[in-house]
Amino acid sequence: MDQYRITPRASFLDYDSGDYFITVCTKEKKHFFGEIANGVMCFSPIGAFTDEQLRKVNVFCPNIEIPVFVVMPNHIHAIVCMDVESIYDGNEQRSPNPSLRANLTCQRHVPTLSRYVSSLKGAVTKYAKTLGLEFAWQSRYYDHLIRGNADRNNICEYIDNNVARWQTDCFYM
Repeated sequence: MDQYRITPRASFLDYDSGDYFITVCTKEKKHFFGEIANGVMCFSPIGAFTDEQLRKVNVFCPNIEIPVFVVMPNHIHAIVCMDVESIYDGNEQRSPNPSLRANLTCQRHVPTLSRYVSSLKGAVTKYAKTLGLEFAWQSRYYDHLIRGNADRNNICEYIDNNVARWQTDCFYM
């Protein structure tokens, strides 16, 4: 019998459209992306590649935009805006676990946000391997549905000032 991990995603959110604030960390919070010196993020090769992947998101994912992001020494923050028409008609339970689906023949649904984060993590990991560099991600990521302009403005301010506030950041190590 196949074993499926219980998803940490909220069952009441679609994750196929909308705007989300995400945080993705490196394994054990190691500084794989570079270091901050004199208030400037100095990228390692992996950090520069990650920054480029975030900048060019709609080359790879035409229905996704990332208007604001920051690559920090051991994590990234980004606002991910998705505009994907859902094919979900509300009559089928879209669980990744077949035994929990109302219709056992319906295909597994992987939400757009999860697919994007997985593809970003995979691209960065593959790049690091091609260079023979040590690299690993934390297994999961944090997401937050952006709820209105005030929420968006607070998140943008947090992202924009993350490098300057590095020494007080909860991920500072």
